[in-house]
Amino acid sequence: MKNLEISVRSRKRCEMIDITSKINSVLREQQIADATITVFTPHTTAAITINENADPDVARDMLYGLAKLIPADPQFKHAEGNSDAHLKSSLVGVSETLIVEGGQLLLGTWQGIYFCEFDGPRTRRILLKRSEG
Repeated sequence: MKNLEISVRSRKRCEMIDITSKINSVLREQQIADATITVFTPHTTAAITINENADPDVARDMLYGLAKLIPADPQFKHAEGNSDAHLKSSLVGVSETLIVEGGQLLLGTWQGIYFCEFDGPRTRRILLKRSEG
């Protein structure tokens, strides 16, 4: 199976965008019933994570916590001025592996899949790859 691709447009420099419904749409369109899929973003200042999607304050708190942990710092040397975004991307990670059963993502009751933007606003790519076997 070739890689499937979805697009996400962020509106802020740092933002968490729930992409669960976009992934579910791809699963339906491609008739993927039982599989393991990898969700990957090929960007060095973005990430993919799974967390609570019932209360929007969780995403806000996560972004706040990451900003406290890794603030923008004028001591960073990277010429683009986005070293904090690179560090956040590495800390959170650029991919997640998910189980699909009966055409549905096996997520916990409160879980959703998030695209994490750390250097927006931008249009970003997210790749989905089904594991064979």
